[in-house]
Amino acid sequence: MSGRGDSGARAHSGGWGRLKPVTLDPLEAVGLPSKGDNRLLNFKTQENYYTKIVDRYMSFCSDAGRSDELLRRMSQLSVQPGGATQPAPAKPLKGLASSIYATPDTKPTNALPKLPSVPKKTVEYDSSKDLSVLTMSMRKLREGIVASNRVDEFSTQAYIFCIRLSILIKHMESYHPALLHLLHRMHTVRPLSRLDLQEFSGYLVLDLACRQQDLAQAHVVRIRYGVKDTKILAVLDALAHDNYYVFWQVKRSVDGHKAKLMEYAEEAMRLHALKCLGRSYFTVSLRFLEQVTGSTWDALVKENRVGWELKGGEVIIRKPKTR
Repeated sequence: MSGRGDSGARAHSGGWGRLKPVTLDPLEAVGLPSKGDNRLLNFKTQENYYTKIVDRYMSFCSDAGRSDELLRRMSQLSVQPGGATQPAPAKPLKGLASSIYATPDTKPTNALPKLPSVPKKTVEYDSSKDLSVLTMSMRKLREGIVASNRVDEFSTQAYIFCIRLSILIKHMESYHPALLHLLHRMHTVRPLSRLDLQEFSGYLVLDLACRQQDLAQAHVVRIRYGVKDTKILAVLDALAHDNYYVFWQVKRSVDGHKAKLMEYAEEAMRLHALKCLGRSYFTVSLRFLEQVTGSTWDALVKENRVGWELKGGEVIIRKPKTR
């Protein structure tokens, strides 16, 4: 019996019988604190995780190379209210990577001692999913900061990074709650600098006016935080008076973050401009039409179903009635 038992025993297969170990993305390996993963309640873990998020974002920017390619990749996660993908703007925005860390006048805010750099990983990451991974990772980090009641220099810097990046990809579910927490909670415990307060309260004003279409509340927030940015005030005035010319003029002059927030009001302003032109003009130049609508002729025909006629550089809106 012992002989049969010995001969029938399965020999140890060593490495041949093992599955190849799965390599986990360090950003995806950590779960949401709201789902029971408590690792991000630790302050040091939060800082290390934030460093990995920043490293991934910088890798994403360097992989994209040119600014127009970076905008194209970011637009893949930019979603309009109707669920359609938002196309990348025609005009490249300069310095997107550095704009995450600096205020519009390029001065650094809430500078922290440089965290230890994470060694380069041997794992290849799919750049097409990097933005969605970054978005979820920022949510995990924010949940960890809120759950641990952390309000200090690091948490403020982390929130600033999350808000700026989320605005650039038009991810309202990320930047809006982060803005409210930064201004309503963190600012009351550890006041923001004057420049930071103007910047982020200005973002909230634009979000209320352009996305939520609540001009009254936008003015309440403007008065509460003393927003003095003349371009934001011009946007509010343009929206109140349906002044599409000033709206597009301001949009072309603001930084990338404000321009992204203004995109929420683009379609309404464009439709209003088209209605005004249709009732007021027989013909307009193509250049003028594209200027006051903030769009190209091809896009107007395809997306807005404009039935006007283009002849050379002139657009025929309607013809005089013959008597």
